[in-house]
Amino acid sequence: MNETASPSELREHLLSLLKSFRTAMLVTHADTGHLHARPMAIADVTDDGRVWFVTGADTTKTREIQTDFHVDLICSNDSSAFLSLSGRASLVRDRQRIAELWREPFRIWFPGGKSDPSLELIAVRPERGEFWDNTGLNRCKYIWEAAKAYLTRTKPATHEDDLHATVTL
Repeated sequence: MNETASPSELREHLLSLLKSFRTAMLVTHADTGHLHARPMAIADVTDDGRVWFVTGADTTKTREIQTDFHVDLICSNDSSAFLSLSGRASLVRDRQRIAELWREPFRIWFPGGKSDPSLELIAVRPERGEFWDNTGLNRCKYIWEAAKAYLTRTKPATHEDDLHATVTL
């Protein structure tokens, strides 16, 4: 992306990147005041940017969300794309939505399957996001600049605006 991208183009790019991730670090606020992060499998990302996770009803993360619904999500993949979202989490017990999002690998944590009574969803509605995108042509350009910098013992000539943007959602 570059500085000439419109807010809607940046938003669409952020959502496209978000949909490419399979996991995220979900960061909640512990009752002790510190931040608590844990990896979560992304069950779905809707077109409005809402991120869905499957969880157990009686877990530390659900208790922390009940106390403070402000959360962060952090995603990365193979050192080429990074994303950070800040938003509001809600706990959802909609059995139909659970059935829609159910995947068989979730059975490891929920032996009763999609009917497991302890199963619920976390929906995160993002409010702000940042991405660092070093994929595609950006990756090629970065590798070239990094190699050139290494050989000349200088810093790479990269333009952060090509790689990074902050988006209000």
